[in-house]
Amino acid sequence: MKTTLKMSLLALTLSQLLTVDAVSAHNTLAPANTSTVSVATLAAAETTYGTVKIEGQDIFYREAGSRSKPTILLLHGFPTSSHMFRELIPKLAQNYHVIAPDYPGYGNSSMPSVDNFEYTFDHMASIVEQFLVKKSISKYSMYVMDYGAPVGFRIASANPEQIQSLIVQNGNAYIEGLDNNFWQPIKEYWKDKKAVNKGLDNAWWKNVKAAYKQPEMKNEDALRFLLTKGATTWQYTNGVRDIAKVGLDAINEDQRLLDREGNEAIQLQMFYDYGSNVPLYPKWQAYFRKHQPDTLIVWGDKDEIFPSAGAYPYQRDLKNVETHFLNTGHFVLEEDSAEVAGYINTFLARTVNGK
Repeated sequence: MKTTLKMSLLALTLSQLLTVDAVSAHNTLAPANTSTVSVATLAAAETTYGTVKIEGQDIFYREAGSRSKPTILLLHGFPTSSHMFRELIPKLAQNYHVIAPDYPGYGNSSMPSVDNFEYTFDHMASIVEQFLVKKSISKYSMYVMDYGAPVGFRIASANPEQIQSLIVQNGNAYIEGLDNNFWQPIKEYWKDKKAVNKGLDNAWWKNVKAAYKQPEMKNEDALRFLLTKGATTWQYTNGVRDIAKVGLDAINEDQRLLDREGNEAIQLQMFYDYGSNVPLYPKWQAYFRKHQPDTLIVWGDKDEIFPSAGAYPYQRDLKNVETHFLNTGHFVLEEDSAEVAGYINTFLARTVNGK
């Protein structure tokens, strides 16, 4: 289906998928009162840009801070790229070496067709591992968000000796995080790419079917909605306190990249392959229990894609976990990059610098 859904934010009024008490669980700490980085220091932190060649593809990355300092690897989500970290990087770069690659098919990295590149989470993890080798990075803290979680947890569980700490922002490793209306038709798509109207008769997806005027909608056509400007805008604005703080440049840049010829097929393939992550959850949880990486969780608790139900279970397996729920949506850094940077700087000063 090639019809592009033109929908205003008001037309897409979606009910909250899962109501979660905003009171954080045990080990939740109060926000830091002061930042360890001065305004003058932040202004001096410069981000540089580069590419490395991996498997014949140009992998773009953003980098800042001294290589002599501990490294933070930032792994982005869907539908964005390292651009999502544009405000966070300079807030961390005085104290840390910060690096954020774009996966193939995203951001400024190469975008080979689905016929010429294996778009799977296994392959994305392999690309990032090769990227780290190219950049001579063997010890690092890892910030994972959305797609970054299954990419990053593959790497961490395979290379536990490399991980100094984890920072998890709206990234899932537990089935509780997928037990909501948003994921129902996607789960059916994992079972059958030709599914019709499977999991689409819930409060979230009924809005989409009504907008398209298709009471019996193919699941693949429904998932194409997630590639439209209306859906991208919703991801950035749903659950935020102040829409004025959400940069239109982020929405427009993500949409420009989604609209490239051939990118739709890439995203549908990644939606399908997300199903490969769920069977790995027990392996990742076993990694948490065995290796006990110090972990900071910063979670937008108004996120309808990865609701807070996915954040709490980490505390079952991790002993040294610090949790903060923020009053915002999916893209936490759009509203709260300064607060998140404060948490990260304080957390890493204690867990990485202090060891």
